[in-house]
Amino acid sequence: MPTISFSLKDLQNLVGKKLTIGEVENLAHYGKGDFDGYDKKTDEVRIDFGDTNLPYLWSVEGFSRLIKGIEGKQRGIPKIKLNKSEYNIFVDSSVSKIRPYISGFIAKGHKIDDYLLRQIIQLQEKLSENYGRRRQKISIGVYSYDKITFPVYYKSASPDSVSFEPLGFKEKMSLREILKNHPKGIEYSCILKDFDKYPILADSKEEILSFVPIINSNFTGKLEEGDENIMVEVTGTDIEHVSLASNIFCYALFERGFQIYPIGIKYRDRKPALPELKNKQYSIIKNGITKLFGLELADSEIKTILEKAQYNVLEIDRNKIKLEIPSYRNDILHQNDVIEDIGIFYGFENIQESPLSSFTIGSVLKLNDFVDKVREILIGANYQEILSPMLSNKSSLYDKMNIKDFGTVEIDEFMSETYSVVRSWILPDLMNVFSRNKHVSYPQRIFEEGTVNTRKEDKIFDFNRVAAASSHEKVDFTEIKQAMDCISRMLNFKYSIEEAEHGSFVDGRVGRIIVSGKKIGYIGEVHPKVLENFNLEMPVAAMELNLSEMHSTIQK
Repeated sequence: MPTISFSLKDLQNLVGKKLTIGEVENLAHYGKGDFDGYDKKTDEVRIDFGDTNLPYLWSVEGFSRLIKGIEGKQRGIPKIKLNKSEYNIFVDSSVSKIRPYISGFIAKGHKIDDYLLRQIIQLQEKLSENYGRRRQKISIGVYSYDKITFPVYYKSASPDSVSFEPLGFKEKMSLREILKNHPKGIEYSCILKDFDKYPILADSKEEILSFVPIINSNFTGKLEEGDENIMVEVTGTDIEHVSLASNIFCYALFERGFQIYPIGIKYRDRKPALPELKNKQYSIIKNGITKLFGLELADSEIKTILEKAQYNVLEIDRNKIKLEIPSYRNDILHQNDVIEDIGIFYGFENIQESPLSSFTIGSVLKLNDFVDKVREILIGANYQEILSPMLSNKSSLYDKMNIKDFGTVEIDEFMSETYSVVRSWILPDLMNVFSRNKHVSYPQRIFEEGTVNTRKEDKIFDFNRVAAASSHEKVDFTEIKQAMDCISRMLNFKYSIEEAEHGSFVDGRVGRIIVSGKKIGYIGEVHPKVLENFNLEMPVAAMELNLSEMHSTIQK
């Protein structure tokens, strides 16, 4: 989690005001941070910003910027000055399918001491590891500017065609050797496992700056005390993430006293680009503040609060508030995100409580009572309950189960292929449990109840379902039907089974479960091909019921 550490004296210098530890703790709450301690001997403050979606706060510079807004020392978005620059990075089209985006800038004129070096590295690592999803989405490189000859080239190279001394080593290694032998190469090699060529940065003298996103050069990429001029680059697979990380770093170094020189990005297959330090315009509905917090604020109050929260207020009319969002933030997805900031900076403790206007007594949903009864019945039938993640993958849900996709809710930006979709049925989870417990004695009887989601065109439906399965040498259709008979008898309803076809079950040994004319599930013996896909040697008989449909049908 992003826990940052810094010197209290440094924070005070950046803010321009003396602060007590108690004040720092209270101020951290404005950024949803938790105070994690203060060491008086070393003057070190620790704050955990683990629950925040504001990565600019993962540095003392960003935190001091927040405080300056709260204390009224800075109103609106802080201005940043960019100097005229002729520095360029030329991007070869060969990186477009590997890691296509890059941004960068030069920071000059401020001597780096040991403390500042540690703060720069801290921000670099927090952004790359957390916001950058362990360097997969973005990674950041910091270099000694005085050792680089511009222009710089961002291109790809074959694993054995390039050698250089990686950071921390004194002998040259090829890209392939770095992935195999260097600690960072071993740790992050998975990012490049699907590619034949790897991205590198090199200057005009063919000096290697970095093996992106693995490790810098031990020459140009080794920042040291006494350096005054540095180059920062951000590469990644998403242009918005790359731009935001670059902007955050740019603001942090500017506030340290560095002069900023943007680097032009020259693409062969796209238009040239500079770092996007432009503020974004946004509008919110004025009465949204009243609806959310019950506050009737004057226009001047709204303007003051928004400027404290470091927005630029462009216009406030009868219905709308037009404002600018700083370029180091991308967390504003809805007008309520802005209104939440208004509540935070107004002070939730200052909002008057509304009188109780209605009184209700909570109770358990009838469906939940019904679900619990089914669970108890299966436990009584000697089935052991399991609990699996709601997230799964298409291979387990469909390929291994020998059926086609019947409507899946997919995750747009998943972190792992294993958990890339929301499960659409539960039986595959039971098969996974069997496959991981082949060493356990048989018979094995398990069940799981939970929520599933299915997509039909543009609509998403969720249901409560239960799946039960038995596995041992002599298991058959009759045994799993006995479990269904038990549920039917204990809940006092009748059901029938009609012939059906289902790729997960053996032909002729599978059926549809019908209750009051409604199809509520499947029951049968699992197909040998499915058993083989899960590396199972014992047969399995199983059923899966839609409890939402079953409950509504029985209650009629």
